[in-house]
Amino acid sequence: MNSRNTRIGMVLFTIYLLFYGGFVLLNTFSPSTMEATPVAGINVAILYGFGLIIVAFMLALLYGLLCGPSEDEQ
Repeated sequence: MNSRNTRIGMVLFTIYLLFYGGFVLLNTFSPSTMEATPVAGINVAILYGFGLIIVAFMLALLYGLLCGPSEDEQ
């Protein structure tokens, strides 16, 4: 069970790392894109940052669901 939870955690971490890497690469190589204001005067950097927070929360919930105690353990 422990190795299963570790494997799930690493997969979810990799998913988040890809999202975060996209944020860093976009900031590095296209800062003008991050300055664009597509929604109500809020720039892409702020929107992407909030998106990262939401994705982290969703992945944490998913980890909790996937790695929570199973029915046979209770």
